[in-house]
Amino acid sequence: MPPPPPPAAAIGRRSSILSFAAARDRCFSRRFLRAGLRPLAIPLPTGVDDDAGTTVHVWVPANPPRNPLLLLHGFGASATWQWAPYLRPLIAAGYDPIVPDLLFFGASYTRLADRSEAFQARSIKAAMDAIGVARFGLVGVSYGGFVGYRMAAMYPDAVERVVLVCAGVCLEEKDLAGGLFPVAGVGEAADLLVPRRPEEVRRLVRLTFVRPPCIMPSCFLWDYIKVRPLRFLSLRFLFKIGSKSIPGLHCYRALDEVIESQEGKKI
Repeated sequence: MPPPPPPAAAIGRRSSILSFAAARDRCFSRRFLRAGLRPLAIPLPTGVDDDAGTTVHVWVPANPPRNPLLLLHGFGASATWQWAPYLRPLIAAGYDPIVPDLLFFGASYTRLADRSEAFQARSIKAAMDAIGVARFGLVGVSYGGFVGYRMAAMYPDAVERVVLVCAGVCLEEKDLAGGLFPVAGVGEAADLLVPRRPEEVRRLVRLTFVRPPCIMPSCFLWDYIKVRPLRFLSLRFLFKIGSKSIPGLHCYRALDEVIESQEGKKI
């Protein structure tokens, strides 16, 4: 497997100053700063990554968190794009948000070949250890729900509670073959969730938004694809976890066309 390209932050610096997506990036980052969070780039310790080639970018509270809540974003997003609208309500409710970019998204990256959700879980847990947070609640959206689900199984003493939003963690191959989802297999799911062309972005938005935008100009969609590349990401939907019981809540839409209500009931 070829080595991944440089982190998205470096790609973003080469983007045009007129880029709409880059401007939104800066806007969301300012909202995080105004909410009292600061960005950290955390190189993982040798025990987790022997090649010392993994860095997790994470937004943390300026003061030591008393009620830490780990927020994991979904596909097509980063920490800032996914969670900027929800920071102040969560802080007002008494939580201290900790918001990482998952590997291969935002400014988090690795030189290792592992693309599994277990590797994501180990990496995020190592970042939490590095900032001194031993126990925390967790909210995962979409792909972040897969990673959060795995973290809860691997680290039951650290993860106090879990909320999964639109995360089909019980998905099986027979569900795809049986037509439960609007894709025929994992390969088509990857094409849907990691769009490379404007028409693919439009399809994803139509399936995942309750009220999708009526107009999505191709120039803006191309800009988003170029500024926010998802690098060499492969999907692993099928996995098993332990039986440790952790308080949890799964949220899904009755009309969700990606995570069907039948799948939500199974979870």
